[in-house]
Amino acid sequence: MSFLIPEARKSLACLSLMAGASLAVPAMAEFQPLDDTTLAGVTGQAGVTIELETKLNIDHLIWTDEGSLGINGLRLSGQNDTVLDNMKLTIDIAGSGEILEHGFSEIARRANAGLLDTSNPDVADALAKYSVGGSFGKQFDNGDLVIHLGASDYGDPTSLTDYLQAVDFELAIDSITTTGSEGSSSLFSNILLQGYIGPTDLVIRNNGGATRTLANGNVVSGSELQLDTHFEISNGSLNWDAADVILLFNFAAVGIEGLQIHNRRGADTMGHFGMAHAKANLSRGTSAASGKEGLSVHDVEFRADIDMPVFRMGDTSIGSVQFTDFAITNTNLMVYGH
Repeated sequence: MSFLIPEARKSLACLSLMAGASLAVPAMAEFQPLDDTTLAGVTGQAGVTIELETKLNIDHLIWTDEGSLGINGLRLSGQNDTVLDNMKLTIDIAGSGEILEHGFSEIARRANAGLLDTSNPDVADALAKYSVGGSFGKQFDNGDLVIHLGASDYGDPTSLTDYLQAVDFELAIDSITTTGSEGSSSLFSNILLQGYIGPTDLVIRNNGGATRTLANGNVVSGSELQLDTHFEISNGSLNWDAADVILLFNFAAVGIEGLQIHNRRGADTMGHFGMAHAKANLSRGTSAASGKEGLSVHDVEFRADIDMPVFRMGDTSIGSVQFTDFAITNTNLMVYGH
């Protein structure tokens, strides 16, 4: 057995540290950047997949200016207050001309494999729309960030119903209120929306510093966030407590029960598999009218059929209301502070 005095121990520790550092320096010097050819063989180049389940609760969400707008008792979950699950996110940074999953490309893949009947007009439309260069999806440019939300398990691959109802959700809000010096008032209350989330895509286009001019003269960045989603509300209810909340209507003390939002009627059902469709692009922009810079929300589109089988004024039902081929198009917004 041998013993070292404290000073010797310190010297030995210093020598060990110096030896480790001397070994590390040449090792670090060997690191070299990978070129595209080498990088193509690196595991993980194909992107990232995230299987997701969650439940969201927010007691109060408040935006304060001179007064305040409050969202109270918000909950996002699966139907009947279960966990929101069976979701799969695929995340890719596209190469030049790369074809990645988008929209109903999974339907096209199944149709091509003979699992779905192409005599169904929606299936035939998906097969034509999402067949690109021997693959299925949409072609993107180098550097585009592509996020696709689908399901982890679609059930029977020959069943469209299983596919369309694979991800169910429930959104509940106790109330939406405004508060000011004169007190507070309720805009909406007892909001409950149940339904299904269809294919949803979030794309951040990489167009560098390029810009483009919209039809209304607004100049927007070519690098923009693009949202495209399909969904269905199978059952909803709410109380509409204040007038002039949405400019299209002027209702107060309205109650709606059995609300459904879908796309199963009318002339624009093709390609939507009975689901409502919404899309919008967001980027930095400059207003042609005011010269102000802000957030541009442009190329907005919404298409749906809306059913309100129970439409109440106060406590009295006045019958049912239906909208067929409800469409919002050619819509651009510029949002900035004042």
